[in-house]
Amino acid sequence: MPLTALPSEHIPAATPATYALAVLMCFDAARLPSRVDGDGNLSSLFGQDRSRWDRQLIAEGQAFLDLAATGTQTTVYHLEAAIASAHSTASHAGGTDWDRIVELSDMLMTIRPSAIVELNRAVAIAQLDGPERGLEAMCAIRDQDRLKSYPLYFAALGELESQCGRHVTASGHFQEAARFARNPMERRFFEQRINELRRHSAE
Repeated sequence: MPLTALPSEHIPAATPATYALAVLMCFDAARLPSRVDGDGNLSSLFGQDRSRWDRQLIAEGQAFLDLAATGTQTTVYHLEAAIASAHSTASHAGGTDWDRIVELSDMLMTIRPSAIVELNRAVAIAQLDGPERGLEAMCAIRDQDRLKSYPLYFAALGELESQCGRHVTASGHFQEAARFARNPMERRFFEQRINELRRHSAE
């Protein structure tokens, strides 16, 4: 039995919160095929081939999202599910409802504040208002110490600095990301970005 069927197959577990958790499971599984390209390299959300996303799982996720909305309580799972839906239903990164993601992130911060939520919010702000505004939001993260060994924090800094044309600074951030990489695939992805930025700097 698929794990996502558990909330509907077992009545005591069939609550709006567990439906919201099922949403997250569906959307996460739907995007798995595109997280690695044909050469075995990691792909970021912005570079993924969305035609490879599992549309049936996305449809199931949306159905669970409707069930999750039947309750009166808004949980962390509800907000995370809504954010995942905004990503999973967009045909391309530019078509993502980033404004909605910022709004949901603000709501999430009132329930369970964390540096990771603020980081994701900053990335969404960058998509809405440009990389400089995104960097400002990253600098405003209240508990940055919790991110000091988190590779995706440095990768996000690197991407935004790169978009601002500051390739040397961006490369430095990706070097930090590579230093804290959690697996060889992640490290290879960061090293590829470093090499690309070095080529830009040499031009």
